[in-house]
Order: sequence, then C-alpha cells, then structure tokens
Amino acid sequence: MLNKIKETADFIKKETSFFKSEIGIILGTGLGNLVKEIEVFYTLKYDIIPNFPVSTVEGHQGALIFGKLGGKNVIAMQGRFHFYEGYDMKETTFPIRVFKFLGIKYLFVSNASGGVNPDFKVGDLMIINDHINFFPSNPLIGKNDNKLGVRFPDMSEAYDKNLISIIKDIAKKHKIKIQEGVYVGVSGPTFETPAEYKFFRIIGGDAIGMSTVPEVIVAIHSEMKVFAISVITDLGIEGKILEITHEEVQKAAEEAEPKMSFLIKELIKKI
Repeated sequence: MLNKIKETADFIKKETSFFKSEIGIILGTGLGNLVKEIEVFYTLKYDIIPNFPVSTVEGHQGALIFGKLGGKNVIAMQGRFHFYEGYDMKETTFPIRVFKFLGIKYLFVSNASGGVNPDFKVGDLMIINDHINFFPSNPLIGKNDNKLGVRFPDMSEAYDKNLISIIKDIAKKHKIKIQEGVYVGVSGPTFETPAEYKFFRIIGGDAIGMSTVPEVIVAIHSEMKVFAISVITDLGIEGKILEITHEEVQKAAEEAEPKMSFLIKELIKKI
C-alpha cells in the first residue's frame, strides 16, 4: 500500500511540475460544476494515473484537477469511487491516501443524500456535523502502517468545528438557507426501503448516502481537517417517500449546485 501511494504521488508531482496545495476537494454530486470556476493549470485523467481506480458512475467524470480557486491552489477530484462499484475500502479511499502525500491538509467533500429529517426539503443543503458508519467494513481494517496514521484514530470531531462555523457565517451573510445534521453512510446501490428510512432516523440520522464516510475516516487517519456538505435530493420521510431514480437525484443536485459551489469557494478564501 505505502509503495503504491508513493508511486502514485511521485507520478502526479512530476506530471504537474510539483504543483503544491493544502486543499483537496471531492467534487461529488452537487459540486461537479465547481470545476468551471477553477483556474485550471493541469488535468490528469484517472486512467493514466498509476494505481488509481476508474469511476463507473454516470455523472462522475474521472479526473484530477489542479488549479486555483478562491485565491488558493487546490486539487480537486472530479468524480469519486464507491464501495457499491465493487471496489474494496482501500481502493475507494486510495486517492485520500495520495492526497496526504501531496501535502493536503484540508479536505472538502460533497454528496447527494436522502433526507430523513422531517424539517428537510428536496434541494436543501446540509452541513455534516457527524456521521454513522453503516458500511459493512472500515477502510482501516488490517495491519496499520504508522507512516499513514495511528492505529486507533479519534473520531470525536471528524468534521472540523471551525470550518463549520465559518460556513454558517457565510451562509447567514448571503441569506443562504442551510441545514445541519448527521450523515448515515450505507453501501448501496439500492435506495432505502421505508422501514430502513425509519430505522436510520430512529438511530440519529438526518440524511443517508452511499459515500463520504470511508473518505472522511481515512482523512482523519491522515490528520486532515474535514468539511462535508450534502444536497438533499430525495426524502425518506413517512408520507413524503416517492419512487426515485438516479436521474432525479442528479437533477435535484444540479439545481442546488450554484449555492453549494459559492459556499465552498467562499470557505476556501477564508482558510
């Protein structure tokens, strides 16, 4: 694992003239068009990067973007990898490991989620302030390499409180409605049954999705500061549950995208 990470990081450094950044962004659902606001210096397709998986999900482009956003150098993943695609947890989170070796200290993550909080509406943005790991595995299972992180990382503040405070101030100043809550990470790829939605609400969830949690665990293991945000693309609330398709999820995310992109850009300016 360590040799693969170093091999990938060394390749990227050479291909990008040793581009340096402390900010990594996962342009998941809801942030795909943020790349249009990045002053791009380099683009590397995933399929030419050694040891990188290749995204198989519609709407995920599959490239690393190197450029400037909000006056800061950033490295952005245009498309992520999911457990439900058949990758194991270490493959799913491999790019975060590479980020650490590229000097990334801040990780910004976005995703699409199903809302189970009755106060939520489709199109709402939700700051993630905590998560529940409902995946059947954990990316840190196996022998630990201390060069990557400690054996038992503390998860009491997985989502950085200072970054959350800054984004709340930005949202208030610009009159952008924003929610806050707990994200439940599940394997997918099926959307939840009504009974599952009810269960996830009972155990403390506000939104449910099929990504983010493994990446955040590895980011914390790598001593990064994390900010994550969800766009609520469907509802799992009794009386409001409707049949949902991937296309409808994408549409709801696209409509919320300008607000999410603005918030992330403004947050980066303040780091």
